[in-house]
Amino acid sequence: MDAENLKLDINSELFLASVCKYPLQFKMAFGNWKNPSIGKQDIELYNRGYQLVHVPEGKDSADAKMIAFGACILRSYPTVKEILVCSSDGILIHLCNELQNQGLIVYWVRRQGQTLHIENRNTGKLTHYSLAMLIEVPSLEKVVEQIQDLIKNEQDSINTRLHRLTTIASLFQERSNITNKSNHKQPQIEEIIPLIDNSSAQFIQEEDSAEIPNEKTLDKLLLKIIQDIQTKSPQTKLSVSKLGSELQKITGESPNSIIKKLKLGSNFTKYLESSPTFTLKASGKEYEVMPLLSE
Repeated sequence: MDAENLKLDINSELFLASVCKYPLQFKMAFGNWKNPSIGKQDIELYNRGYQLVHVPEGKDSADAKMIAFGACILRSYPTVKEILVCSSDGILIHLCNELQNQGLIVYWVRRQGQTLHIENRNTGKLTHYSLAMLIEVPSLEKVVEQIQDLIKNEQDSINTRLHRLTTIASLFQERSNITNKSNHKQPQIEEIIPLIDNSSAQFIQEEDSAEIPNEKTLDKLLLKIIQDIQTKSPQTKLSVSKLGSELQKITGESPNSIIKKLKLGSNFTKYLESSPTFTLKASGKEYEVMPLLSE
């Protein structure tokens, strides 16, 4: 490292070490340690394990010493595999080329503003590190991928809310139809009988939970929903999507959201596939859900 040209704090140094394949074993800093512009950097670097090499005052003096020492690095350290050449001076490219010719993996570390540019001279790969934010600066591809993930998550949230609105609208339409039929037949208050009876909703209240707290409670509720539907309509084949819809009516939360919150898998279908309590049977484009009979 050219201490007169580039300063690395401990966080930057740890990041550079993480870029390399092999562990960081040896550190050298070159500079005129009498130069007041370096301040007390020599003390800090020495405490961090650097070997300090003093050079006399003069233009490119530290660069020349780095090239002279680095070109014959294998004599002193024959097992070396990777080298980080830390300096923004363009003349150090000669050292990088020489080390590459000796079969070493070479990283050229330069600073531009508040960003470190780490170039793997062997592969051409560039890595960037923000000195201000103390994090790696992602590539354009990663930024685009993160934006796409945010957009997808927002779309999923919107779709979930639209599904809930559609469900509410359907229930309201169903209630209106029943009320209209009742008015034609007899002047009495008609009660809507939903596919899931009140016992399922009461089940949640009895469990004393606005949310489902664990896998056991979730399985109990799903079994209760299946039981209610089979009691109401024994011939009905209950699909995964229908079961999920009935679960959402009761909890007010999408099945996938519940599964992720309880850390039971990536989605509702995969949870049912892996669950010892349920079994899935292909039925056209859907899967039919059935409880496993305990032996």
